[in-house]
Amino acid sequence: MADLAREISLKILYKIDTENGYSNLVLDEYLNEYRQKLNIKDINLISEIVYGTVSLRLTIDEIIQKYSKIKLKKMSSWVLNLLRMGTYQIVFLDKVPKSAAVNESVKLAKKYAYKSTGFINAILRKVEKPDYEEFTKITNNLERISKQYSMPKWLVEELLKEYSLNEVEKICAASNQRPQTTIRINNLKITKEDFIKKLKERNIKYEKTEIENFLHIKNVKNIAKLDLFIEGYCTVQDVGAGMIARVLNPQENEIVLDACSAPGGKTTQMAELMQNKGNIIACDIYEQRIKLIEENAIRLGISIIDTKIQDAQKLEKSYIGKFDKILLDVPCLGFGVMKRKPDIKWQRKKENLEAISKIQLNILNQCTRYLKVGGELVYSTCSILKKENEDIINKWLKGEDVEKNRNYRIVLQEKILPSKNNDGFFICKIQKLRNI
Repeated sequence: MADLAREISLKILYKIDTENGYSNLVLDEYLNEYRQKLNIKDINLISEIVYGTVSLRLTIDEIIQKYSKIKLKKMSSWVLNLLRMGTYQIVFLDKVPKSAAVNESVKLAKKYAYKSTGFINAILRKVEKPDYEEFTKITNNLERISKQYSMPKWLVEELLKEYSLNEVEKICAASNQRPQTTIRINNLKITKEDFIKKLKERNIKYEKTEIENFLHIKNVKNIAKLDLFIEGYCTVQDVGAGMIARVLNPQENEIVLDACSAPGGKTTQMAELMQNKGNIIACDIYEQRIKLIEENAIRLGISIIDTKIQDAQKLEKSYIGKFDKILLDVPCLGFGVMKRKPDIKWQRKKENLEAISKIQLNILNQCTRYLKVGGELVYSTCSILKKENEDIINKWLKGEDVEKNRNYRIVLQEKILPSKNNDGFFICKIQKLRNI
């Protein structure tokens, strides 16, 4: 009988592949379905195989093709993903014996790709760890980085235009690391000290971070099922994402707009920073995503958030000159969060850059009009390309209105690159000095 953890991993990879599913969402779906049958070791193995196989897909495919006379595009999705996850275990997981990776893949092949069992067995027996080391010796940097770190060539090319070779390699390496689970303590309900006491009572391991009220959690199977989460003492949020609301720094009794707010992590963080005093209008274009904000607010005991279905690209005249603070966490290609959503690498295309940058610029053009004099706005993305970040700010400043440079000022502009502890983000804080 095939190992259940590996069988679930295969099903997840198959669904991601055939339905263009997001790896984190499909993984959560299957873990919730099978949670009663899995222990923490199983869950860790499934997460490792899924994230690792998706993250390193290009590299893995290069290794498979080396031994296969059949082109990968002619293989069924079951066959290809059995080969991918088997190869990942052999080459990248030191604690998994090659015999186990091969034998378990063959058992699964008998169930999901019976006619190809012999083919899968033959290919995986040829795969060795040194196959990966060959990529490190490629002299062309573009090709080497693409194959060594499993990154689309077009994306590596864009990164090399903006960053040094050393920085690009660090970005690509960080994007293939497993993401940490980070939580934000809800200071409306509990102090940091009392929350840590509750963690210790439950034997939950944690690490402090550079941001107050944020902790890395180490040994919890599913944060969403934890009583501390259900009762609203904490929520899941990355350190990098947590910096954005802190830069905006909303104060008690201010009127705040979160123009692209779902699922509400930064929205609820702003409410906590405001001590649940004032008003936040949280907008999104999809009703189901608005419901996520409302559910989060209720769980965390927040009452100052009013939700609204609103397209941030369209001018809302009643908002002009209304807000003290505005957060524009705009839609982006997400290249700063690839370790959490590795499928981004394969789903995004170079032509998407132009389309998304138009949306980002439209949102910035409209929403800056909503600031009061003296008010502040933060434009942010979870991406690290200039075309989505610095270029948008520059285009906005040099737009149709030549007075913008006199009426607004850039207070702060910062880019956080992906690392072991952080996702990648861009933050720009703008202040309105006078009416146009």
